[in-house]
Amino acid sequence: MGNPRIRMGLLGAGVAIGVVFLFLALKPRVAPLSRAVAALQAKDKPAPPAQAGVQVATSAALEERSRLADGLGDPKGDVHSDLRVLDGIFAAYRSALRDGNPVGENVDITAALRGRNKLQYAFVPTGCPAVNSSGELCDRWGTPYFFHQISGERMEIRSAGPDHHLWTEDDVVLTP
Repeated sequence: MGNPRIRMGLLGAGVAIGVVFLFLALKPRVAPLSRAVAALQAKDKPAPPAQAGVQVATSAALEERSRLADGLGDPKGDVHSDLRVLDGIFAAYRSALRDGNPVGENVDITAALRGRNKLQYAFVPTGCPAVNSSGELCDRWGTPYFFHQISGERMEIRSAGPDHHLWTEDDVVLTP
């Protein structure tokens, strides 16, 4: 029957190989938000020594412009589509930073979405027409949104509506 130590060694090696293959098969395959976010996440890690077959992120990938906010204020859309775009931007922010929603007043939240975050990635790019001169994200009528962080994963977004006054009947609210 053979040496029991050899049998136990072979059994242990077989189990170890099985665990490695199981780990590799079950490893989640999550697509990054974009090449730029993946490159920015890698930026904080020390560069590995040069090896054959290792790709290094280029500056072009780091400068890629986010297109998430392109639909804000689109004349073909409406305030509801704007709120869905903003909700998508918050989802992308949470996914990329794994920190929950940005916090603070509109100007603080907008700053975080415009690149004042640990990745230094602008989910809302410079020159976005939905950002006013005070650095606040505004609805299609030019009134700053009201953001209410319900939790780290949920952000209520309120537009003042066409009357430009918050907390009136024409307000439009997205509560995820």
